[in-house]
Amino acid sequence: MHIDGSYGEGGGQILRTAVALSVLTKKPVEITNIRANRSNPGIKPQHYAAIKIIGKLCNAETSGLNIGSSSLTFSPGEITGGEYNFDIGTAGSIMLVFQACILCSVKTKTPITLRVIGGTDIKWSPSWDYFKHVFLPLMKKMGLPVSAHLIRRGYYPKGGGEVVLTIQPFKNIQPLQLDKKQEFTTVEGIINIANLPEHVSKRMKHAAIKTLLKKNLEAALKIEKATSLSAGTGMTVWTQTHNAILGATVLGERGLPAEKIGENVSIELIREIESGATLDTHAFDQILPYMVLARDNEQSSCIVKEISNHAQTNMWLIRQFFNNQDIFHIENKEDFKIIRVKGVGYL
Repeated sequence: MHIDGSYGEGGGQILRTAVALSVLTKKPVEITNIRANRSNPGIKPQHYAAIKIIGKLCNAETSGLNIGSSSLTFSPGEITGGEYNFDIGTAGSIMLVFQACILCSVKTKTPITLRVIGGTDIKWSPSWDYFKHVFLPLMKKMGLPVSAHLIRRGYYPKGGGEVVLTIQPFKNIQPLQLDKKQEFTTVEGIINIANLPEHVSKRMKHAAIKTLLKKNLEAALKIEKATSLSAGTGMTVWTQTHNAILGATVLGERGLPAEKIGENVSIELIREIESGATLDTHAFDQILPYMVLARDNEQSSCIVKEISNHAQTNMWLIRQFFNNQDIFHIENKEDFKIIRVKGVGYL
């Protein structure tokens, strides 16, 4: 298969997801124009690490797998269980590597354990707390036995975080049925902080609680202090019912006051709640492939505030691998969209 890596959002997501779906469908791929529209095009260290790890999991043959390369061919073999250790070598996102590895490994016949060193709370990627408290619970709802354990956090620029992921074999993916609006009343959250003064996290917490209370949302927020190779902080909040989970993350950055972090992450979650969403914008993008892989002709459904560029690109890419089937149905409402996804029963 040929995949144009500059299509749509045109980032590293196309690369990671295309390689993961290549393993899953056993279709070799050639990806060209990798990140062609970015200021620093080509394969970056974290993309290289993800593909290297996936290649190791399935004994793949590759060409063009180099930092800065604009094209890649990837021919997958069979997924092999066991224990694997990898170091991204930078603060590249461990969570993005894990998401690609989970997707490519859903047909594994034996357990897989991955220990990866890199970044845990990095810009443009899910935070560790979002991965643990939003993404993995959604995986569990779909019947995927995946678990992860944080050993230490890693921030930009030095990384050094470490997480262990375990993927167990299973038989099929259950559809998600989240087309009915939910009532969210309480919010949980974690403020992570390393090598910074204690008052920073307290100011974040106070601002978040104040913002959430204005919308009558009770908040239970924890502060987790750690030491790390680089200073860093961030905040992830989530809200859930028996059926649905919504989450949001804002990371600290130079020049962004602690109060704004707490306020901004709360506002992001409130907007998701008020839209009537049952999957937040980021979770929808991340869960999409699993909805497609659910049991044949069984339908997953959800309500989303909006379809991000990432998600639109993901939909396009998935159609390439499944012969452009009429998989997605989008119903546009005034403040939200209802998405229905037909399972192809690929497992």
